Amino acid sequence: MRRYWGEIKDPVHGYIYITEAEKKIIDSFPVQRLHRLRQLAGSEYVYPGANHTRFEHSIGVMYLAGLLAENPHLSQLLSEEEVQKVRIAALLHDVGHGPFSHIFEHLLVKFLNKTHEDINVWIVQKSELKDTLKSLGYDTDELAKLSVGLLHKPGRAFMDQIIRSAVDVDKLDFVVRDTYHTGAEYGYVDIFRLIHMLDVLDENIAIDLGALSAFESFILARIESFKSIYFHRVGRAVQIMLATAMEEAKDELGLVGFQSPEDYLAFDDYTVWTMLKGCKKSKGIIENLERRKLLKCAYDQTFYVRDKTVSSIFSVEEIRNQMRNKIASEAGVEPKSVMIDVPTLPSVPYRHSVLLEPMEIPVFHRTRAGERVSRRLSDISGIFDVLKGFINILRVYTEEEHREKVGVAASKLLGGIPSSAKISF
Repeated sequence: MRRYWGEIKDPVHGYIYITEAEKKIIDSFPVQRLHRLRQLAGSEYVYPGANHTRFEHSIGVMYLAGLLAENPHLSQLLSEEEVQKVRIAALLHDVGHGPFSHIFEHLLVKFLNKTHEDINVWIVQKSELKDTLKSLGYDTDELAKLSVGLLHKPGRAFMDQIIRSAVDVDKLDFVVRDTYHTGAEYGYVDIFRLIHMLDVLDENIAIDLGALSAFESFILARIESFKSIYFHRVGRAVQIMLATAMEEAKDELGLVGFQSPEDYLAFDDYTVWTMLKGCKKSKGIIENLERRKLLKCAYDQTFYVRDKTVSSIFSVEEIRNQMRNKIASEAGVEPKSVMIDVPTLPSVPYRHSVLLEPMEIPVFHRTRAGERVSRRLSDISGIFDVLKGFINILRVYTEEEHREKVGVAASKLLGGIPSSAKISF
């Protein structure tokens, strides 16, 4: 039997028991740093309770990874050692995040062509975690890759998918944790029913159709959370301002010039906020945030990305910049006063979960004889079939004094987008 060192009381999942090895990893600096990275930076301007951190989320993901690895189906395929590896990898899945979480990823992608997953692997392989994991007898490279779902072990794809897939433990934790802390709860999601009913089909994680209603609730909750939390227009205004402040100050503060894991890990919400406030190029933005003088949304429209014109707006920065310049010219303001915001940009939290991945999630039904028969989810779930396309939101932001004229200009220029691409909600 697994021996536990003690327990952590989590407000979402209750008591979470941890092993001695997990305690040593939790006590390391890279994991303790997660106390100083908020999960939903910017959302506290909308939901005052949204001050939870990457630390508690990581503990929750570790807990759910253990539950899934030990459910009646996966436990037959995983050894005790593999279950412990999955738990540790889940615990470490967010150590690569920068200050203000996904907002910092805007800098990583734009200037270093890196994602937080790339940094995650680097931190596990090269920081003090390397020595901690080795002292516990673990292969550091293996856990680094597993922590971002990229181990690719032959015949064991489901191990990666526990941590990174359409129904992974990361999403299962944040869908309940983020709604809990914001109070924006849109229906009950029985994540434990989902975890209990997940199985492995042809080495891939698959959903037993006995949990279809729980899965549909999970999908709907993600959609509502996306619209009401992750892409709330006020929360996004704050995130854009933070991203702009960091980009303006990046060279002076060395935000993308880090050379070692220690340099990178020195950045957190507290240290970078203080650095930005002390930097002439970003000081004004931080002072506006401290006084809640936020950017204002002048134009807001929702689209299905099925039209070439709309697709180019969301995917090509050059076209967005051209559109921004046209709006600014029409409104008679400087181009820097106009910002076009779309949820495909890296700074949006959980961009990979912009509603649904464009794929068929493996599902099956179990016969009375216990045989698992593969099915197409779209044939079973009308909800999934309707919602499996991407929904994207396009917004134009500006300073409060320019809001009206920028709104008029944006409506004039964007009004020509085919009506077939528009929806309302």
